[in-house]
Amino acid sequence: MNKLVLNSESLNNVLEDKAISREEIIQTYENSQNNSTELFSTAQMLREKFKKDSVTFSKKAFFNIVNLCKDTCSYCTYKAEPREEKTSLMSKQEIKQLLSLAKKYRCVEALFVTGEQPEQRYQEARDWLNTNGFKSTTEYLIHASELAIEMGLFPHTNAGNLNKEDMKELQKSNVSMGIMLENISERLTKKGMPHYLAASKKPKARLEVLENAGRLGIPMTTGILIGIGETPTEIIDSILAIRKLQEKYGNIQEVIVQNFQPKQDTVMKEFPPTDEKYFKRIVALTRIIIPKMNIQIPPNLSPNSYHSFLTVGINDWGGISPLTPDYVNPEFSWPEIKKIEQNSKNAGFELKCRFPVYPEFFSFIGKELRSKMKSIEDEEGLVRAEYWK
Repeated sequence: MNKLVLNSESLNNVLEDKAISREEIIQTYENSQNNSTELFSTAQMLREKFKKDSVTFSKKAFFNIVNLCKDTCSYCTYKAEPREEKTSLMSKQEIKQLLSLAKKYRCVEALFVTGEQPEQRYQEARDWLNTNGFKSTTEYLIHASELAIEMGLFPHTNAGNLNKEDMKELQKSNVSMGIMLENISERLTKKGMPHYLAASKKPKARLEVLENAGRLGIPMTTGILIGIGETPTEIIDSILAIRKLQEKYGNIQEVIVQNFQPKQDTVMKEFPPTDEKYFKRIVALTRIIIPKMNIQIPPNLSPNSYHSFLTVGINDWGGISPLTPDYVNPEFSWPEIKKIEQNSKNAGFELKCRFPVYPEFFSFIGKELRSKMKSIEDEEGLVRAEYWK
């Protein structure tokens, strides 16, 4: 049997709700390098089967709580050193002010982001926490999350490799949490590779966080980073690792497929941006591997072509803010929500606003948090159009 026949059979099996094996996935990818039509059409059929004709986003405000970080990634521009101009150490008053402004803009999500355990490395972080009356970044995040809930916004925290106890405490006030797996390849942690000086990016450490989230029943967003020197097989193995977690715990609510974009103040500034054809094949492959998953690409990182990804299997744009920049990718502004709505419509999809937790994962969150969502929720479990528009 030739490879193309094998590829067709494998993709047909996926359409019939049969899991695709690692060997079949690798073969499908290899075949798609010459002709991606079958891969793309299968991904889109699966997307239509499970996600219908809408595309979602979360209307958010980005709270850059503290961007000091104990790790160093070769491509990251988010991290700051003490006393740099871009250093962020948000006071309680600044958090309250931004929450108030976010409410006026009718944001739904309060995205709380920090560097990796900054108090372990920096005296400045310890002093900042002490000034605000807290012993740890996690304690501060819990406080900020509670403030957000009081203001009618819904917290989603992305604070790196939190331990199980910290996640359990944050779970009380966060409707979802997130951590990027990025890649499970140990090779990318070796000297000269992007994760060499980032202990928290070691695959074992990241997988442990996701395992703990599964045990705790926290709706979790994770994802993979494309174009940092990985091989296609390493990407496939990373997606399969996510699939395995989802099969075990059922709490992975979304996979972000993010394309690398070089940043001028980083070691990898001369590294080329992710090739779009390669990126699209990986997006489609993600849909093939985890057919029912919510799959997102960040529209600001593909500013001229993000709407074209609607034909290769995605169903979500992630968090978009009308108010705050993307502090992780500050050189890439979010497109205006109205522009995204129009581009989505032109592609045949209706834009809808969701909570930071998808409707199919509402059963994971506590009754008190769930009850607070009701006032702006529609019959689909999404945000009422008259609220966010």
